[in-house]
Amino acid sequence: MNATQQLNRSELPSVDDVIGAHAELLGSQLQSISETLFPPTAQKMLRKFTSGEVARLIGVSDSTLRKMTLAGDGPQPELTSNGRRLYSLEDINQIREFFAKNARGREAIEFVPHRRPDEHLQVLAVTNFKGGSGKTTTSAHLAQYLALQGYRVLAVDLDPQASLSALLGILPEVHVGPNQTLYAAIRYDEERRPLRDVICKTYFDGLDLVPGNLELMEFEHATPKALSARDASDTLFFARIAGALDDVADEYDVVVIDCPPQLGFLTLSGLCAATSMIVTVHPQMLDVSSMSQFLLMTRDLLAVVKEAGGNLKFDFLRYLLTRYEPQDAPQTKVVALLRNLFDDHVLTSPMVKSAAVSDAGLTKQTLYEIGRENLTRATYDRAMESLTAVNGEIEGLMKKAWGRV
Repeated sequence: MNATQQLNRSELPSVDDVIGAHAELLGSQLQSISETLFPPTAQKMLRKFTSGEVARLIGVSDSTLRKMTLAGDGPQPELTSNGRRLYSLEDINQIREFFAKNARGREAIEFVPHRRPDEHLQVLAVTNFKGGSGKTTTSAHLAQYLALQGYRVLAVDLDPQASLSALLGILPEVHVGPNQTLYAAIRYDEERRPLRDVICKTYFDGLDLVPGNLELMEFEHATPKALSARDASDTLFFARIAGALDDVADEYDVVVIDCPPQLGFLTLSGLCAATSMIVTVHPQMLDVSSMSQFLLMTRDLLAVVKEAGGNLKFDFLRYLLTRYEPQDAPQTKVVALLRNLFDDHVLTSPMVKSAAVSDAGLTKQTLYEIGRENLTRATYDRAMESLTAVNGEIEGLMKKAWGRV
């Protein structure tokens, strides 16, 4: 390289400057897109539900809802120009409360399924070592499904990429400031805050969020320093998330944790806080091979944690098949292999690959938000049937752990 080439090369911007400029440019564009999609406050709003949808969610007939309206009981629906009755999710939960007050025993629990004093907080960790397995999509739909059923749900975004936060209407690069993620409640220094201080209400009634952003990576850097410190009295990293959740446990029935796609200190602490574990699996041989390595590494790391006093007793461990294409012969063979190997540990219902879920994701929405009228109805119905089957099966496992079934 001659002197002129060296001079020209020295005038090139450094890679950190380029990356920094790209990050600022992308962040600005994402904010612009958010404001375009959700004007004027850039906040998401949940659609309203028809009386037929409300009747199915609550488990009553449409005529019963109509009689409530005529009698002036409960929240009054919005009436459209063609006479359709529309309810917000907040309205739906108020109707649940109304029916529960007039019911007895187990019937009241069916209307308002909040956990009872003798039932432990359900903490569902959704995890996989490999990205692209549908982990965040699963977490978002599961959390929203449970909220729609009347549970009090806390979603925890443990992934520094914070895709779950974005799906739930909170942009990590715009709406989440310093010390406003889970890291604030699990850090080792004097800036630690109660988890309650960083919980955000979402546009989904009954669903709260602990948002994430890149700040979560600080836990991966701070933990080795804490472990090597002479005073190790406050360095049980694997118990920190569980301890943070204990402070708000009385306010929720279910916690859904979206774990990062790596086996770091964050994931291990999340798994130690969990009462159940859901591993998402895309039925391709490369993904299954990756999952094999993930399971081996998880076993070894959790064994170390167990020796140090970690509690690793789960109500259930299940593998969820995601983005499954039943007409794909190689995928069908992989599914058969997994069911043969793991038997009942594989959820009976797979999450079928659907254009409806992808189309909803283009506008940072889930299938529960977008509504049947916005997509091809047959496509929407197939995807919703698959989602309901998957999430309903997980809800059934929760109820079994509580001793309700």
